[in-house]
Amino acid sequence: MTNQSPVNRRRFLRICAAGAAGLALPTGVAMAGGRAQLYRWRGIALGAGAEIDILHESASEAGRLFTKVEAEIRRLEAIFSLYHPESELVRLNADGQLPAPSLEMVDLLGLCDRLHAATDGAFDPTIQPLWAYYARQASGDTGEDLETARSRTGFRQVIYDPGEVRFARKGMAMSFNGIAQGYITDRVTALLASKGCTNMVVDLGEIVTRGAPNEGTGPDADTHHGWPVTLRPVPERSEAGTKIHLTDAAVASSARLGTTFDQAGRRSHIIDPRTGLPVEGGLDGASVIAPAAALADGLSTAALVAGEKNLGKALAEFPATRAFVVRGDGSTGWLDA
Repeated sequence: MTNQSPVNRRRFLRICAAGAAGLALPTGVAMAGGRAQLYRWRGIALGAGAEIDILHESASEAGRLFTKVEAEIRRLEAIFSLYHPESELVRLNADGQLPAPSLEMVDLLGLCDRLHAATDGAFDPTIQPLWAYYARQASGDTGEDLETARSRTGFRQVIYDPGEVRFARKGMAMSFNGIAQGYITDRVTALLASKGCTNMVVDLGEIVTRGAPNEGTGPDADTHHGWPVTLRPVPERSEAGTKIHLTDAAVASSARLGTTFDQAGRRSHIIDPRTGLPVEGGLDGASVIAPAAALADGLSTAALVAGEKNLGKALAEFPATRAFVVRGDGSTGWLDA
């Protein structure tokens, strides 16, 4: 599951392709720290490829840190996973209520609440019945109709506090697929930071950077502050990208046709919770930069539902956020908070 071998500290920091759709780092990045080397962990988080790179002076300590990371990922999966049979989310979806939820569950629901309000309902984790409807339809099942599935959604029907989470309507269910990877990325980053890591990139589906490459002199020294990152929200459209330098920030990307319900690749996996329909037209992709990965994850998920104008309004609700968007006509642009 892991790979903890040291990598030459002058070698560029490479993000695992499986977990970083739309992002790539160029070669020739000089690493900070005289004796530190780059240590890399690879594994799985919420079913997706994950990678963490840290600068550290001790191989044995880096190994111990990665063991702690694995344990933290498994702990958080036991809260948010849609497929872990005993996760808090699975139990909530099955029973319609969850007594004594974890602090993390309540915390994430609080962020979902803020995003739901800021995006006028474009972000809504209660779309799971709609996901199930389209999955059944794709397999030829003509059971429950769309309006019935849609009647079982609505984040305002989720009641939560430290004592309990429950659904006000029968048959409701949630999915945190549009935000949980970012939340876990933030928690793992905080864990590593608490253990003294100051230069790292954490990629658990969404990406957080801390520290920066060496800004010294030399042929491969970086003259900008931060990790050089190429944003490419729609991976197959190499021309619709831009290069930035990122430090002490997070980035998340979503593509309208990144995953589809149909084999033809035309029915987007991103559903508008207000209509119950897969999104069509508008933005083809968006990369959101924010102080935290969970926020970037949620906003990038909502971006393709909200559209460019309403995304701009949502960014204004969250300081230090911005988005790079790819429009349906192929043009690109930046939106700032």
